[in-house]
Amino acid sequence: QVQLVETGGGLVQAGGSLKLSCAASGGTFSRYAMGWFRQAPGKEREFVAFISWSGGSTYYTDSVKGRFTISRDNAKNTAWLQMSDLKPEDTAVYYCNAALSTRAAMTGSTNYWGQGTQVTVSS
Repeated sequence: QVQLVETGGGLVQAGGSLKLSCAASGGTFSRYAMGWFRQAPGKEREFVAFISWSGGSTYYTDSVKGRFTISRDNAKNTAWLQMSDLKPEDTAVYYCNAALSTRAAMTGSTNYWGQGTQVTVSS
């Protein structure tokens, strides 16, 4: 089973950038599609970005298109979420997941989640 650890969150001013990392262990990382989700206070967890096992396919929710970039390096067992032009509405706890199918990674229907990392964007 794969274990996931997110790092890289923090406090940033609007317009700034952060790069989140999701380090995997305990499984064959290249078998898994990866997703990033976020949960703001009082709101449900929502999908942010997806990357296929090979890295050849990516998908983003509309609100982050053009600002966020998801990537991965299977040799390093790590996925990243580069976030630019951050806005106060991006403030949330960000989670990565791993799944054996595209659908599971994008819907969050997987048991493999990290503990989350807080991103706070000040105006």
